[in-house]
Amino acid sequence: MTESDFIELMIEGMSTILHPAEAYALVLKEVGGERRLPVIIGAHEAQSIRVIMANYKFPRPLTHDLMVNLMEKMDIHMKKAVIYKVEEGVFYSYIYMEYLGGEFRLDARTSDAIALALRCGVPLYTLRTIMEHDHMSEDAEGHTSVTVNTVDLPELKRALENAIRTENYELAASLRDEIRRREEEQKQ
Repeated sequence: MTESDFIELMIEGMSTILHPAEAYALVLKEVGGERRLPVIIGAHEAQSIRVIMANYKFPRPLTHDLMVNLMEKMDIHMKKAVIYKVEEGVFYSYIYMEYLGGEFRLDARTSDAIALALRCGVPLYTLRTIMEHDHMSEDAEGHTSVTVNTVDLPELKRALENAIRTENYELAASLRDEIRRREEEQKQ
C-alpha cells in the first residue's frame, strides 16, 4: 500500500448510545475533510480515551498508561495506528511499532489502538476504501446514517423492528436480507 491509500483521522466527538452508558459512539473525522466514521466502544475504553482528550491525569496509571510506560522502559516506539477492516460492525486495527531498529505490527482492538495513539502522539489512519464505503452520511434534514457494514447484528435487528413499525418495507426487506446473510455466515 502507498501513502495515498491512507486517510488520517482525528476524534471529532463521543456520545453515549445506550442508557445507562454501556456503549459509546466515537466519531472519527478525516483530517482535511468532512467524512466521518462511527466506532462503537465500551465504557472503559471510552473513559480511557476521554481522559486523554481532557488532558486529565489519574493518580494511578490506567491500563493504556501502563502499556505506554512499559513501551518507554523497553524503548519501543509506536509509529501509527491503522483501521484496516470493518466487518459486521467490528472495526479491526493494527498498531505499528518500532523496536531495535525494526518495525512490526500488532493486531489490536480499535479502541485500544486509538487510546494508545493518543497517548503516544502518533497518527491514526484508515484505508481510503473504508472511508469511501463506511463513512457516515447526512441527509437534507440533518439525519445521520451509516452503512450496514458498520452496524452489529443486534442493532440491525432493532433497525428492522423500527422499519416495520414505521412501515418502511423497502428498508425492512434489505435489513431482513442482511440479517439472514449474517446469521447464515455464523452457522458455517
